[in-house]
Parts: sequence; structure tokens; C-alpha cells
Amino acid sequence: MEKQSIDQLKGICNQVRRDALRMVHAVQSGHPGAALGCTEFVVALYFQEMEHNKDFNIDGPGEDLFFMSNGHVSALWYSVLARSGYFNVAELATFRKINSRLQGHPATEEHLPGIRIASGSLGQGLSVGIGAAQSKKINKDDKLVHVMMGDGEQQEGQVWEAAMYAAHHKIDNLIATIDYNGQQIDGPTAKIMDLMNLKAKYEAFGWEVVETKAGNDMEAVLKGLQTAKGLTGKGKPVLNLLYTEMGYGVDFMVGTHKWHGVAPDDAQLENALGQLEETLGDY
Repeated sequence: MEKQSIDQLKGICNQVRRDALRMVHAVQSGHPGAALGCTEFVVALYFQEMEHNKDFNIDGPGEDLFFMSNGHVSALWYSVLARSGYFNVAELATFRKINSRLQGHPATEEHLPGIRIASGSLGQGLSVGIGAAQSKKINKDDKLVHVMMGDGEQQEGQVWEAAMYAAHHKIDNLIATIDYNGQQIDGPTAKIMDLMNLKAKYEAFGWEVVETKAGNDMEAVLKGLQTAKGLTGKGKPVLNLLYTEMGYGVDFMVGTHKWHGVAPDDAQLENALGQLEETLGDY
């Protein structure tokens, strides 16, 4: 993948947000809030930071791998995969439809290029990423494994079993990122089950922690990823604590859990698209 300028990356983010909103609106089903909130991160990975191959091999030898544990953010991921060449952009129009490869939560049964596990049952992605990272070590493959999780997902016990395992086994070719927007489906995480100090918790579990305070600023996102990469290979797994705003980019969606799993109506879509420049052409 050819490296992009900051302005190009920002333009891609606009288009990806448009894609995600249009996909969810078309079927009146899906999860726009977090998809808008972590767009910069996923775009930065696929268009700048990861070494990956659009000629998809599910085992991914010799390339960086990405696992999206919070699979409900699928509209974002599908857009990024299509825009980076994994499949035709026109296929985005089939999102969440019967017999589509673009299911509401990603699955391997559909053999969609770029998808290596079924996800969306929260808490499992970190365990899978650890297994992939260990496999790379066994195979003397020096590429990295990235995992993205939601912050509400940190309420799952399996996450902490995996965190303990990764530190004990020195899985230092792994970068896990938490989309830390402070929201989950039923409300703010602080009210549902307070996460308290996630940085201190992961450090206590034996991880290196990078905090990316401006998770919707492309320059900051890239700097955070580069800092995290610089900490790999030193005997500890790495966590990137990415502070984002749910619904970022659309003024009436930003900062609230209310758009976690609600699709915009026709007027709301028109309003939202009016705030996001079409940069790569709508599908």
C-alpha cells in the first residue's frame, strides 16, 4: 500500500465515514457511533502503518495482521477493506442483506477478503490475536499483530485472562488498541460498570501502555501507533489506549451512546453527509 499524506488520510476518513453512514442507513440496521469514532485509527493502520497484502491469504505470512474484536464496528472495517483494494467498493451496497458477504458482524463463512475470524461476541479478539502473534514467533515471522477492542468490552473476563497470558508469555509482537470513547450500548461506561484506571490496570498486568489522547486527530493517531511499534520486541505486549469520541464527524451524533446501534433516517443522513466531504466517490 502506497503511503499517504496527512491530508490524503483525512480525506479517506471523510469518505469512509460517508460509506459507513450510507451502509447503515440503507438497511436501517447497524452501529454507526463507534464506526465514526475510530475511523482515524483503522484508516491509519490500513493506509499507512501496517504492511499488508490485498491479495488475501487467511494465514497472513510475512504481513501485519489486524483483528477487530468489537465486530459491531463492521461498517467501518468493510469500507476500509474495500477502499484499500480487498474487494470491489460496489459490494458495500450489500451490507447486512440476505446472502451478502458483508454480514452485520464479520464472519469467515462468507470468505470475505480481509476477515480472518468471526467477531462481535465481545471479549474474544485479544485471545485470537495472541494466538496469531505466537504463531508468528514460531514461524520466525517478524511482522506484528494488531487487535482493536472496545472500552465496554473491557468488562469481559476473558480480556483479562488474555492480558495475563500475553504478559506471562512475553508476547511482544502484539499491539492491542482500546477504542476508549467512554460509551457503550446502555450508556456511559462510568455508569454501567466503571473501568476506572485502565492504564494502571494493564501496567499492573505487565503491559507497556501508550496513551493516544487525541484519537480523532490523524497526526496524533499516527504518532501513537509509531510509539507503540517502537515498544514491541522488548519482552512485553503493548497497549494503545486510544481516546476517541463516539460519533465523531457528525455534530448530532458526537459524544453520546444513543447512536451506538441506531441508524439515521433520511433527513438525518442528508444532514450527516452534508458535514462530510465526498473525496473518493460514493459507491
